[in-house]
Amino acid sequence: MYILIGGGGQVGFYLTKGLLDQGHEVLLLERDARRAERLKDELGSAVIRGDACEARVLQKAGCERADLVIAVTGDDEDNLVLCQVAKQRFNVHMTIARVNNPRNDAIFKQLGIDVTVSPTRNILNLIEWQIPHHTLVPLITLNRAGLNLVEVTVPPDSEANGRTIHALNLPRSVNIALVTRGEENITPSGDTLLQGEDHLFALTTTDGEQAMRALILGESDAEQ
Repeated sequence: MYILIGGGGQVGFYLTKGLLDQGHEVLLLERDARRAERLKDELGSAVIRGDACEARVLQKAGCERADLVIAVTGDDEDNLVLCQVAKQRFNVHMTIARVNNPRNDAIFKQLGIDVTVSPTRNILNLIEWQIPHHTLVPLITLNRAGLNLVEVTVPPDSEANGRTIHALNLPRSVNIALVTRGEENITPSGDTLLQGEDHLFALTTTDGEQAMRALILGESDAEQ
């Protein structure tokens, strides 16, 4: 697989190194001359100096044959431009962009970036995961499918406690794929009876998330 990476910071460096170790063909583009030279000392010919947002640089890097373009600069605008140029001018099938400001995540999705990675949001999600809670935690976003993998814990006072999945009347856009209860993993059906403190893992759309919040957590739109 041929992979182009824009941004030679710590993320770009370790990503390039790891992908090279896995046997991929990788080219890292770094705008800053000094940084590019330091990266070349570590990664050799896998690094070239150039602005990854410029079409001529991408053309020189062979972007038209890239299987994947990854934008991991510290600037959201640059990451967005790189991915859009790669997709629209060079017909790259898959793009991944780092989103430094979580508020920009929705914009990236709307503009067709295939996968977004927000370090800030991921850390917040991990904190929510580790601390006892009764909330809905986004785990993975599948942009191209329009789906999220989410986890929600059933509160003991929830209307869902003691009811079957079928009885909740969740929309068809919610697919509960796994229920964990203590050390037990349950592959659920419509007849599965939910209990307080059950952990539900579901593939769902945004509208489905809202329905889960309302039916399982008792949250209104105003509280989200």
